[in-house]
Order: sequence, then structure tokens, then C-alpha cells
Amino acid sequence: MTKSYAQIVKQIKALEAEAEKARRTEIDGVITRIREAIQFYNLTAADLGLSVKAKAEGDKAAAPAKRKKRKAAAPKTQAAAKYSDGQGNTWVGRGKRPQWLRDALAAGKQLSDFAIK
Repeated sequence: MTKSYAQIVKQIKALEAEAEKARRTEIDGVITRIREAIQFYNLTAADLGLSVKAKAEGDKAAAPAKRKKRKAAAPKTQAAAKYSDGQGNTWVGRGKRPQWLRDALAAGKQLSDFAIK
């Protein structure tokens, strides 16, 4: 027999609750292992790169690695217009034809009539 929508939603909520409980259990274990390692090695917040002092001093050994910044993209240059209707409308000849050009072509004009010389 097929499950109803309400039954599926109820099952989803139960699974989400179960997943959250498993997540918390795993997190508790991780935190316990981290605390044990900190005590064993006598680590400080500065050693972990977590203190304000370590960040202010720029201690590279204690500070986490920084991400490299991407170079900015080169600015796009405007292509020269190849077609114009003489009323300020232009088109560079790339991409979809503008409405003013489509209307003129539908009215019987030729594309060569709009070519900029």
C-alpha cells in the first residue's frame, strides 16, 4: 500500500530528528577528543590561532593559512557598433538582434541598409 503525503512528512520529521541526535553525539565525541589533545599538548588559544593577540601580531605559525585572492577580471571593452538606424539605436552584430532592427527587417529593409560605413 502506498504511503500518504502526511505519513511521508511524519517519517521525514522523525528521520531529521534522528539525524540531529546522531550529529550531536558525533560532535560531542569530536569535542572530547579535541579537549584531550589540547590538554595533552598544553596548547593555548594562540597556538590554535584563536586569540586576538595572535591575530594582531601576525604570528604566521599560529595563524591559519589565508586564502589566495583571485585576480580581478579584466574590464570588458565595448565593441564598436556595426549597425545603426540613424536615430541613436546601434547594434554590434553579436547576440540577439535588437527589437528596432527586427521591426525594420520585418518592414522590408535589408541588414545592409543599417551597416555603419
